[in-house]
Amino acid sequence: MFPFTVKRTLSPEDIRERFFYYGYVCDEPIAEAVHLSLVLEKPLLVEGEPGVGKTEIAKVLAQVLQADLIRLQCYEGLDENKVLYEWNYQKQLLYIQGGKEVQDIFSEEFLLPRPLLKAITNDKPTVLLIDEIDKADEEFEAMLLEILSDFQISIPELGTIKARRKPHVIITNNDTRDLSDALVRRCVYLYIDYPTVEKEEAILLKKVKGLSPLMAREIALLMHNLKGWRACGKIF
Repeated sequence: MFPFTVKRTLSPEDIRERFFYYGYVCDEPIAEAVHLSLVLEKPLLVEGEPGVGKTEIAKVLAQVLQADLIRLQCYEGLDENKVLYEWNYQKQLLYIQGGKEVQDIFSEEFLLPRPLLKAITNDKPTVLLIDEIDKADEEFEAMLLEILSDFQISIPELGTIKARRKPHVIITNNDTRDLSDALVRRCVYLYIDYPTVEKEEAILLKKVKGLSPLMAREIALLMHNLKGWRACGKIF
């Protein structure tokens, strides 16, 4: 059972409360960015080092909004067939061999939707997570721009498919390469740094049952020092 009153819009305070309920310690900058993304209906671009909680924002947001989570994991060489749609060639071939008309094989019955098409055609509230976009190439980024502008996909055999419900889009970036200005301009931008000692302590107390405040503080201080030594090149 959903423990909160369903609201049309969520304030930053609502977001912090609900994120914390689902195990995510959400500070003010994160809550403000998520709030703006929802209100403006713009993608949220989250940058930061691996392990700072970028992907988790999308997962928790889907729980908060009671929405479906559709994840697109980016990698080098990702192409349209893997993110938009493919035709079910085996099913089409069997259909033709059964004596059916060839022109009938290009219908939604033979379409295999991939993450972006699934997100656009989903009738339910949807959070679309485009994870580690920096691992994909610039051609994919350009294709994504077109989709995020109008939330529609053109399929030559079927025409243009428009979003039934505009998905909430979270894009994560590990900052291994620069993204295009055109993509950044279309998004609400959020940078997540490594947590402070206080935030690390709050995360530990939330995540680890039975952990004493003193132990949480000592672990948080140790992690903070380790990250500082690593940044100075003292450890690898």
